[in-house]
Amino acid sequence: MQKSFWQAGHKPTLFSAFLYFDLSFMVWVLLGPLAVQMATDLHLTPSQKGLMVATPVLAGALLRIVMGVLVDQIKPKAAGIIGQIVVLLSLLLAWVHGIQTFQHALLLGVGLGFAGAAFAVALPLASRWYPPEHQGTALGIAGAGNSGTVFAALFAPSLAAAYGWNKVFGLALIPLGLAFFVYLIFAKDSPDTPPAKSLSQYLAILKDKDAWWFMFFYSVTFGGFVGLASSLTIYFNDLYSLGPVKAGYCTAACVFAGSLVRPIGGLIADRIGGIRTLLTMYSIAALLLFVMSFGQPTYQLALAIIMPAMAVLGMGNGAVFQLVPQRFRKEIGVMTGLVGMAGGIGGFYLAASLGYFKQSTGSYQIGLIIFASLAVLAIIGLAGVKTRWRTTWGTATTAKV
Repeated sequence: MQKSFWQAGHKPTLFSAFLYFDLSFMVWVLLGPLAVQMATDLHLTPSQKGLMVATPVLAGALLRIVMGVLVDQIKPKAAGIIGQIVVLLSLLLAWVHGIQTFQHALLLGVGLGFAGAAFAVALPLASRWYPPEHQGTALGIAGAGNSGTVFAALFAPSLAAAYGWNKVFGLALIPLGLAFFVYLIFAKDSPDTPPAKSLSQYLAILKDKDAWWFMFFYSVTFGGFVGLASSLTIYFNDLYSLGPVKAGYCTAACVFAGSLVRPIGGLIADRIGGIRTLLTMYSIAALLLFVMSFGQPTYQLALAIIMPAMAVLGMGNGAVFQLVPQRFRKEIGVMTGLVGMAGGIGGFYLAASLGYFKQSTGSYQIGLIIFASLAVLAIIGLAGVKTRWRTTWGTATTAKV
């Protein structure tokens, strides 16, 4: 099986897609790990901090649809080149001219949104080279770029402490520039390209209520993951008075837990069924987020709650995408874009709401309880649709429960 996978497809493109996705995700969440130092220098309120780290998440969510349409119209490689140039120029401008105001930070966040949209380019770029029996493996390798969020939390705060946070934007250009050249040289579009999808196809699929359910389910799993990934450095600094570097290390541990297990979620879903997997993941996530909302007395105890919470959200991401191709076989490209966009919107809501409630109530509790309630709502939704799905998806195994 392994041997036949490596003989199939196009390895240079698969590696290029992974590298592009990995480093794009690293800079997509870059403002989160830098937020403590930036907020001090720019005199930001808790609400402004929340909005600053949430802006790239929202921009990335909306741009996933734009990049998905570009992928269809001009093929994945060209779409990826455009996206990478925008990100490189955004970081170059931030480094050369500096970020002097909250508005500057928001503008940079919009530019970094193109990095978050890499998802819509890297996955089709890689997957189109592989036959159906190797799609899971190819998408798993390309999609492992989620791990890039770990590098941001791990390295950005210490580099900012050593050289100043503005220099981090310049330093990020080095790995991104290398990835860009690798992409230019080695990535190739598959000769097997499906016909371009029109905007009307995106709109048509929104008439199907199952599409909305999947968008909601992913807005909770991926939204929870990326919203916390963007906010945790602020959270650890604020609640436990950890310095930016130590808060970044704690964030990296949590993000690592969430990104490492995404493929495991898909595997469990293959074994016991996607619906049963999601019901379990949402139940655990709701409980852990509720406990987290009370604020643990030490950061070690907080880690003991947040790391497993990130892990179940990460596994939930894999489980959602195990179900999507089963329900929407022919519309998988459109659905990947819509579901990915919804995930980013969920992340924007979580990161922005944490800042808002911190400023208005002095605590993160309400923001976390509301998001835990969304996980409960997802459980209710799944319970409501599972019987219909089981009887209408055509095979007994399609929607195991």
